[in-house]
Amino acid sequence: MPNGISTQTEIECCDTHEIHRDLLQKVNAAMPDEEEISDLSDLFKVFGDSTRLKILFVLFEEEVCVCDLAELLNMTQSAISHQLKVLKQSKLVGSRREGKSVFYSLADDHVRSIIAQGREHIEE
Repeated sequence: MPNGISTQTEIECCDTHEIHRDLLQKVNAAMPDEEEISDLSDLFKVFGDSTRLKILFVLFEEEVCVCDLAELLNMTQSAISHQLKVLKQSKLVGSRREGKSVFYSLADDHVRSIIAQGREHIEE
């Protein structure tokens, strides 16, 4: 039982119905507001697409353009552009223009940390 959490598939319930008001007050005081919960939920939805994750893994290594991503991932530039738009709207990637090319990169190191923690979790 790691971290005191049961790994059984069946959920165990209390034998009696008792509300622990002091615990509930503490939890309510720490609970983020609905807007923050919604924003966080939206962010995690972005990570729920395998193509977007592949793009992020590419950007961990190099700053690349849409053409490079399309070649690496064997996809159309249109499909890559669509996914980059989602990633950019979520502030996970940034871009810069160099002549006729637009290069994409990770927005910041938070992106790398989020993915690293997710990988660590699934490898436990």
